[in-house]
Amino acid sequence: MKRLIGLIGWLAVLLIVAAVFLRFARPDLQPWSQRLAIGGLIVMALYAASQWRDILPAFQGRNVKYGSMAVSSVVLVLAILVAINWISSRENKRWDVTAAGQFSLSDQTKKILSGLKQPLAIHVFYQGSPQDYRDRLAEYSYQSKEVTANYVDVDRNPVEAQKYGITTVPSFVLEYAGRTEKANAPDEQTITNALKKVVEGQAKKVYFTQGHGERDLTASTPQGFSGIADALKTDNFETAPLQLVQAGKVPDDATVVVIAGPKTDLLQPEVDALKAYLARGGKLAILLDPPDKATDPEPTNLIALAHDWGFDIGRNIVIDASGLGQLLGTDASVPVAMPVQHPITDNFRVMTAFPLARSVTPIDGGTNGHVAEKVLQTRPESWAEADIKDLYATGRPERNLDKGDKAGPITIAAAVTAPATVTPPAPKAADGSTPAPAADAPKPETRVVVVGDSDFASNSALGIQGNREIFLNMANWLAQQEDLIAIRPKDPQSRPLTMTDDQGRMIFWLTMVIIPAFLFGAGVRMWWKGR
Repeated sequence: MKRLIGLIGWLAVLLIVAAVFLRFARPDLQPWSQRLAIGGLIVMALYAASQWRDILPAFQGRNVKYGSMAVSSVVLVLAILVAINWISSRENKRWDVTAAGQFSLSDQTKKILSGLKQPLAIHVFYQGSPQDYRDRLAEYSYQSKEVTANYVDVDRNPVEAQKYGITTVPSFVLEYAGRTEKANAPDEQTITNALKKVVEGQAKKVYFTQGHGERDLTASTPQGFSGIADALKTDNFETAPLQLVQAGKVPDDATVVVIAGPKTDLLQPEVDALKAYLARGGKLAILLDPPDKATDPEPTNLIALAHDWGFDIGRNIVIDASGLGQLLGTDASVPVAMPVQHPITDNFRVMTAFPLARSVTPIDGGTNGHVAEKVLQTRPESWAEADIKDLYATGRPERNLDKGDKAGPITIAAAVTAPATVTPPAPKAADGSTPAPAADAPKPETRVVVVGDSDFASNSALGIQGNREIFLNMANWLAQQEDLIAIRPKDPQSRPLTMTDDQGRMIFWLTMVIIPAFLFGAGVRMWWKGR
């Protein structure tokens, strides 16, 4: 009988150990882990009940005092553990101590998740173990109670995988407000890109004007804009060229119109089309470079349009004598600009560089009721060189305020907003119907951004510090998507640990043999002394 009771005790221990093992080694079998743990506790209670004759003396005579102290200590520890678990289930905090913050979500992802108004379901289709995906999606559910994750093993549940058209694993299917989007990689950038699409619904459209020597969206050359076109797609924008002369007007589905580095002036009918577009709440970005030659004429029609909205575009070249450009491998002709307080630069704390830029200054008091605001400024050591002819001839900039040069800091990017004066046409759905606007939809308003340079968004300069980010911030501000103006997810970094064979063997012997042997020997020594 005693042997049977002893086996019951060992059975309880085995059940509890198995429960702990399944809890950490096979999270997908968590229900079985809970069942084993409950079974182990029940068997342990039966074992303790069968040993009442041995337990009872501990509470008699002189042992009562020590027994009660032991019981009180156990109860106190259990109470503390219960309290900690109760608090952590309601208020929890996570810390990411990795160098690259690989387990932390970007500010942009946090903004999107905090703004969820309906439940977001993420279906994870995997093979093997889902633990890596659980760790990543735990950050999403931690940021918003609207997020739930469902893990589907494609080998055990092929019907569910077929239902969502899963052909590769891992795959992530995001469902929100009746819409679905897929992501085929577990990194934050891929998942968040799908999150933007499923939350926003239809992609916004950005038109880039053509016909005046503007930047080419499809060109992968250093001067091309193919890089920024790809970057816009990650923020759920579609891009398309726009020939205003042929179209006669800005298309109704245009969210933003960009005029990027025109070499010749816009025709008056094109300017009139842009004015009509802005009157009905349009969004316009003008990226205007300094003249290539001292004798080149200015695009007077475009400059006049910018003036109507409160911008003074200078005929100059900004020179940066602060020396910051040397950190980026550039010279004084590439001014480094820092953000000014504005929604476009919200939480934006990195430098941007603008090869051959001109000044864009908000007009004091505004124009036609339009008062522009500064967005980016250079350092006080910079200035705007007004004598372009001498600068191009000698290649040696000289600061001379008496000859029209403007002392720094120099504003090279500004923005303005104003209410729409004409009711814009209601957007149409894919079936041609006109759905009612959402209750929380932003009111139509006109927004204009002017930058004294277009090179900063070209392929050659897009990798400089925050150039890519500031362009995307401008696009999202123009599109009235302030929730996407934040630090974006970065590409996942690989940080492999490379060791030689000798180093690998040393670590093996140290961790698997030497340290365990030392601890075992210390335990034997203490046991021997205790005898």
